Formats: sequence, C-alpha cells, structure tokens
Amino acid sequence: MIMRRWLGLIVAGIITLSFAACAGSNQQAQTELNPQAFQAGLEKTPDALVLDVRTAEEYAKGHLPKARNIDWYSEDFMQQVSGYLKSRPVYVYCLSGARSAAAADKLRSAGFTEVYNMEGGIVKWRAAGLPQTMDAVASTSSMNKVAYEQLLVSDKKVLIDFYADWCGPCKEMAPYLEELKTERAADLQIIRINADDNQQLLQELGVDALPTLILYQKQAQQWRHTGFIRKADLLKKL
Repeated sequence: MIMRRWLGLIVAGIITLSFAACAGSNQQAQTELNPQAFQAGLEKTPDALVLDVRTAEEYAKGHLPKARNIDWYSEDFMQQVSGYLKSRPVYVYCLSGARSAAAADKLRSAGFTEVYNMEGGIVKWRAAGLPQTMDAVASTSSMNKVAYEQLLVSDKKVLIDFYADWCGPCKEMAPYLEELKTERAADLQIIRINADDNQQLLQELGVDALPTLILYQKQAQQWRHTGFIRKADLLKKL
C-alpha cells in the first residue's frame, strides 16, 4: 500500500514536471516570432516599443517604422531602456536575430513583462517584402558623437535636421522635408534628430537654436543653416 502511494507520488511529480517543461517551451516559442507574426503583433499593439538594437550605421540604412535605435553593444544599453514602462510590450530585432535575442533575455531579466524577439532579424523581414523606412529618424536618447558620425557614412549627401516637437518653424518645414525624402532619394539622405533627446550632442556640435540643418558630403560639412528656410531656397543648397 505504501509502495503504491510512493509510486503514485513519483508519477504525479513526473507529470507535473513535464507540464512545466512544456509550458516553458510554449512560452519561449510564443516570444520568438517570425517576421510575419512580429508584424501582426505590432499591428495589434500600436503602443508597443519597437527596439532596433543594431548600430546607428546599420539603422540609418533601413529600419522598421517607428523603431527606436539603442545599440546592444553600447555600455549604457540598460540605462537607456530603463526609462520605459516595464509593462509596455517590447518588440526587439537586429540584423539576423542574435543580438536581439540577447537583448530580449536581458530585458526580461530586468523585469520587462512582455518582450518579443524577431527570428532572423531584418534580413528575413526584408526577404518577406515587409515594410521598412530608409530615412533615419535618429531617436536614440543621448546619442554620442561617435554614433552621430556613423550616421554620416553614406555614398549620398546627408542632411541632418535638428528639430523639436514644440518648435513652430520645425513643424512648418517637416512636410516638405518629407517630400524631399522621396524626391531626392537617389542622392540625398535626410536624418532627423530630436534636440530634446540629444542635448549633449547639440552642445558638442554648437547647435544652439532650432531648426538647424547641416549638410554633409563624404562626412564633411558642406553647409549649415539655423532657422526657417523655404523649400526652394534649401534646394539651391542641395
């Protein structure tokens, strides 16, 4: 009788462990998403935080819409993400999935409750023909000078637009700058940098008023302008 009871307890324990292992496996599978599932998740949760954990240079060459760029290899990675609500859904991706998987694990360990990693990274996203944007909106908080200079590496001319959401002239210029991204896509890359998020960078570059436009070619500054400028006048400088 006692032997049967012990056998019953052992069998029950094995079954419990099996269910726990399956549950853990299923949970892991649900947080590792292929590009199509990743996109579907973003469409269902428009308030999700999308993190591109590649370098600033990689990000500038194409990224998912609304993605914020925080380099996984940066020393202050966790400091930069610490300001976000840990209950907010986070969708993470990189080039092929390795860096984002490591970042996702780190975020979960830090207490983020809903973190999804894209399997195969942006390589598979592009292969699936899913949408991306080639214009870089440099939204990384506290971007350093090294990351900024990486944005300038391009065969095209690079126009940096320092702006702020509260800046009236910035808002007036935004529509035609968006037009130029398409009209001059062959020879010009427009990168917008939020001044409020990058105060230290502004100091290093001597930017003390908004909007400020800086034009680079082969990483060398060609032209600089502060204040409102009409589209026609800007085109003369490009």
